[in-house]
Amino acid sequence: MKASYAKPFFVAALIILADQIIKIWVRTHMYLGEEIKFLGNRGMLHYTENNGMAFGMELGGEIGKLVLTLFRIVAVIAIGYGLVHLIKHKYHRGLIMNVALILAGAVGNIIDSTFYGVIYKYAPLFHGRVVDMFYFPLISGHFPKWFPVWGGEDFVFFRPVFNLADSAISVGVILILIYQKRYFKQEEPEVSSPNSEVVEE
Repeated sequence: MKASYAKPFFVAALIILADQIIKIWVRTHMYLGEEIKFLGNRGMLHYTENNGMAFGMELGGEIGKLVLTLFRIVAVIAIGYGLVHLIKHKYHRGLIMNVALILAGAVGNIIDSTFYGVIYKYAPLFHGRVVDMFYFPLISGHFPKWFPVWGGEDFVFFRPVFNLADSAISVGVILILIYQKRYFKQEEPEVSSPNSEVVEE
């Protein structure tokens, strides 16, 4: 593998490895629902599992779970192919690294949903649950009664529990959106005007 290919895939591999180490540690050292606080009530490990997408979103039923896992696998293949294409055609290095982050996050969660059910003996292949653990309820309070829709209800920011793979996907996508003009800037060839050259007789 050429050096230009090695760095983004090496970064992706490190993220996948770190993600799995954290998940395996949480699953083997914590019970479901247990919390280990490291920033008081504002930051903690909160062991939970979900059947669906990033940040705990789900598709219903066993069929929905299977469809989601298969979709993830297809998506990872497409992202991997896209990453190779970007490297081969010398796209912006920032874009390449951000796509590598997205690839790493997708692979990290696919490992859970594809193999964890079999490894930990609670579900068949493709029906595993994704392990989440990072929880940062930074702000909590109540919506005022006059507030539309949620008036009088409690709110927490940031409510979702997530993992390192989710973070990698989010960072990659957000940075691509922020720097898209830089990443996809097209170099326009200079067009010389008819009068730009002096013809000597």
